[in-house]
Amino acid sequence: MNVSKKAASIVPYTAGEQAEGYIKLNTNENPYPPSPRAAEALRGFDVDKLRLYPSPDSAGLRAAIAKAEGVDADNIFVGNGSDEVLALAFAALFDADEPIEFADVTYSFYPVFARLFDIPYNTVPLNDDFSLPFDKFNFYNGAVIANPNAPTSLSVPVDALRAAAERSRKALIVDEAYIDFADRTESAVRLTSEYDTLAVVKTFSKSYGLAGIRCGYMIAGRKIIDAMRAIKDSFNSYPVDRVCEAVCAAAVSDREYLKDKIQKVKNTRSRVISELRARGVAVFDSDANFIFMEGDKSLYEKFKSQNILVRHFDKPRISDKLRVSVGTDAQMDEFLRVFDKIR
Repeated sequence: MNVSKKAASIVPYTAGEQAEGYIKLNTNENPYPPSPRAAEALRGFDVDKLRLYPSPDSAGLRAAIAKAEGVDADNIFVGNGSDEVLALAFAALFDADEPIEFADVTYSFYPVFARLFDIPYNTVPLNDDFSLPFDKFNFYNGAVIANPNAPTSLSVPVDALRAAAERSRKALIVDEAYIDFADRTESAVRLTSEYDTLAVVKTFSKSYGLAGIRCGYMIAGRKIIDAMRAIKDSFNSYPVDRVCEAVCAAAVSDREYLKDKIQKVKNTRSRVISELRARGVAVFDSDANFIFMEGDKSLYEKFKSQNILVRHFDKPRISDKLRVSVGTDAQMDEFLRVFDKIR
């Protein structure tokens, strides 16, 4: 039995470790539970409805997202996690005869998607301080920018994204998985009404604390959304199930709960960065729900031996860094205690 050449040769994305019995600070999950409204929607869900297919265009959820984002529901595409939305976007918005661009140190799913769909790409080296060098991007044939960036935790101002959109002939995808935790930038959603090449992708996995339900969405002009639906309906007409739609619609409507939990993460993030710097540790300024700090694989292994999982990337330029998700105050107190013990 011979599988396809692509399946035999492609190097897939490697997710963070999923293990029991550890303090998990390696996959950027929200340490706090989802909104009580989401829990209520789950408890009150009519199980009899599971015998019916869900809405193919997630109309109810799109309406709830539209209200929260201040856009029209027709400008929203919903999928089974932002990773699926991004994958469909690569297929819908880029071509195999024109190289797209993304940073050399960014979300490691981007090159996987490009190879999967036979899309050529150029990686643009981040500056020595890991900031994004917009002057080195072309943007003409399309680009993907994570803002804030992962794993570096740094962000770019929205005006820089505006300038990039003005240079784009093909799609400029802005991946805003961590935007709700940012203090130094803001969402580019408002620019989508001005630039028909701009697409903003968001997720329910981080700030909403719903990584386990798998839901993400895109906000863009109608031409992009129509292209996304065409690719989606050539792959899976029902990517968002009824339970997911009900829970996420409830969560996105609870703005006060969301704001409160985001602020708690921000407060903990600031405290831990200050504590680490007081210990002489080099730590990047963070606009995400994680910290990017100096630390090699041996430090990662020492943390793991003490039942704490952090993320180490054995890759060029960042092999001497660790990415640490922001947990609860108690979890981060234990992280600091262990760090003092093993450093």
